[in-house]
Amino acid sequence: MKSVADRKKSQNIGEYLIYMYQMEDLIRSYQGNIDELRQYVVSHYPVSEEEKTEIIAWFESILEKMKSQEILEKGHLKELKDLVDNLANLHWKLLKEDRTYFDTYTKAKPFILEAIVEANGENPGNEIQICLNGIYGLLLNRLLGGTVEDHRVAAAEAFGEVLGLLNFYYQQRIFLSPN
Repeated sequence: MKSVADRKKSQNIGEYLIYMYQMEDLIRSYQGNIDELRQYVVSHYPVSEEEKTEIIAWFESILEKMKSQEILEKGHLKELKDLVDNLANLHWKLLKEDRTYFDTYTKAKPFILEAIVEANGENPGNEIQICLNGIYGLLLNRLLGGTVEDHRVAAAEAFGEVLGLLNFYYQQRIFLSPN
């Protein structure tokens, strides 16, 4: 799991965030009970016992962060929120500097505005968080066997295009920045 997360983080930051949201929700679905997570989830992974032990340790570290940040019921880890904020800052910069990014964003903007309206006064987060939530919501709906309106699929596709291009620029910055 950690290796999956690390690989996603190095290759596609949007996929990484959505994956980590899934892991938070997986932990929540077992009310933070690591023994049940081990029994009902990790024990079925086709990996060695040593790898299962590492996976459980990884889940325990996430659980401890969730407890200390008081997000066992809802919310996201601070490190994930910080990453989304960093992506949002890059997003705002690209909107001013990159025509291709701006054009891609323009296709998603009506869906972003719709999500803000649908939030009924609650704060849906910045535009990048809205894109992530739209894709994650679609994923959850499909996992639960729900029907998905064409409009929601179109929104998720537009969000995915924004996140995909944003990932491209994010990865460039990571690889071009001096360590």
